[in-house]
Amino acid sequence: MRLHLKNPLLKQIITLPKVCFSSVLSHSSSDRKPIKRKNKSRQLPANCDSLSLEERLADTVTPLWRLSYEQQLKWKQEQQHNILLEMAKQLSQDSSQDVSNDLRFPLLPIVRSPVTDGYRNKSTFSVNKGMDGNPKTVGFYIGNGKMGNIVCVRGDHLMNMPPKHKMVARHYEDFLRLSPLSPCLLFHDGGHWRELTVRTNSAGHTMAIVYFHPQQLTHEEIRLHKASLVEYFTRGPAAVCQLDSLYFQESSMTRCSHEQSPYQLLYGQPHIFEEVLGFKFRISADSFFQVNREAAEALYQTVAELNRACVGGTLLDVCCGTGAIGILLSPQMERVIGIELIEQAVEDARYNAKLNSVDKCEFLTGKAEVVLPNLMATLSSHGGLTAVVNPSRAGLHYRVVRALRNHPAIRRLVYISCKPDGEAMRNFKELCCGSDYQRKILGEAFTPTVAVPVDLFPHTPHCELVLVFER
Repeated sequence: MRLHLKNPLLKQIITLPKVCFSSVLSHSSSDRKPIKRKNKSRQLPANCDSLSLEERLADTVTPLWRLSYEQQLKWKQEQQHNILLEMAKQLSQDSSQDVSNDLRFPLLPIVRSPVTDGYRNKSTFSVNKGMDGNPKTVGFYIGNGKMGNIVCVRGDHLMNMPPKHKMVARHYEDFLRLSPLSPCLLFHDGGHWRELTVRTNSAGHTMAIVYFHPQQLTHEEIRLHKASLVEYFTRGPAAVCQLDSLYFQESSMTRCSHEQSPYQLLYGQPHIFEEVLGFKFRISADSFFQVNREAAEALYQTVAELNRACVGGTLLDVCCGTGAIGILLSPQMERVIGIELIEQAVEDARYNAKLNSVDKCEFLTGKAEVVLPNLMATLSSHGGLTAVVNPSRAGLHYRVVRALRNHPAIRRLVYISCKPDGEAMRNFKELCCGSDYQRKILGEAFTPTVAVPVDLFPHTPHCELVLVFER
């Protein structure tokens, strides 16, 4: 795989020595006109009661849909700048950090998504009472459960939803309305049919996953309803969806893993596959995979470019999922070690490494805060040690941060955050603060050196922030 530096600003910064960057702030954050905080076009209109339910749903799921994409990017750039200013403010409260109330590192222009509409490769649809009062409506909720005004609205008009997902959801709704079983709206009220998840890839292959509450049904009764589901989607009206995989999960819990309640393959292939930057990845029913493939390529390209200064040595891929980052960066490294909590994801990661003939990757199962401290003691500093962390919104456990911070061979850490103003902010402070003897954080502090926002979620307020720390 040959990775090309597409961003000239990024190329310049990678080669810069460690200096104060206050004078090289990106034009996107310092030279452009500030965006007013009160952006009425993002907020619900004052007379929101006059909006249709479809508009209210769009304002909930895709709040920026009323803005042009260029306006969305400007708004997100400003948000990331403000988040980093808050980080700088918090770091300045630590006497060991020479940080003022301005950024001393560059915030580069946001990397735009190559595709803005219909980009989602995974969608989960709920079942509840629709606008016509029918409880077998498939879509998305608006309203409040405590207020008792929840309405399920079809998502056919949502700009981030691809046509195939809408098609499968509509046919699932038709199936439910023909089924003698009632939907499971509240667990204690009975009912059976629950959510639907649809996954697709760039080749057009489609996986559908139906969630079902067994209640008091016998195995034979459930078998008959599974058979009717398969019949409807393979030989009935929903055959037009051309599913490649149809899964079924029985669960009496809101969410559960494959280990807790196995996904049952009712029809088709057990996996679909996706190609990213020339590498092929297997996607299981519950695998994590970025919902915007094209923008994910831009994200991984950005991470690879930021890691060019650390070619060779060992890469620690913490919260590695199905191994995408480690496998994609493997041509740059001598060794890759990935850590992931979900067992099925680790199985996929190992399979993906073999699928791509990558023999330098090792993937470990377990909680990062348990696996990493023991692992760090066995790692040699020969060739250098780089860490990439890509945690959930909950951020990293402090013991993970402590293990990374206390290992002197780690000179660079790349943090990918989907919510940098949440728990990740705590991690940023733990990485950069002075020594904390009470929590045994004793290693040399990191310093943020460059930040790059990447837009994976057009029409929503969210984006990924790639933040590089060095010492």
